[in-house]
Amino acid sequence: QVQLVESGGGLVQPGGSLRLSCAASRRIFSIYVMGWYRQAPGKERELVAAITGGGSTNYAGSVKGRFGISRDNGKNTVYLQMNSLKPEDSAVYYCNAKLGSLSSWGQGTQVTVSS
Repeated sequence: QVQLVESGGGLVQPGGSLRLSCAASRRIFSIYVMGWYRQAPGKERELVAAITGGGSTNYAGSVKGRFGISRDNGKNTVYLQMNSLKPEDSAVYYCNAKLGSLSSWGQGTQVTVSS
């Protein structure tokens, strides 16, 4: 199991930016596929962005061009830079680590986009 701790959420106005961080407990962090998911009230949890150990990325269509996922394997940390935020981006954002059939989740961090 990988312990994941997210930080960086908060309240931001539409058009603003936030950067989420997710710190992992495992030294072999680099072999995990890391992802950010989000869940809004009454909705299913959805993938926002993912990044492999080699740096290949994948984004949901709704955030492509506005969000950027990156990782620092030396610091066991994955980031989600969120720009041009919209009210519909409001949700609890969760960090996920996958290795084969193993999957670990963080506790989530709230992002609220509102004027």
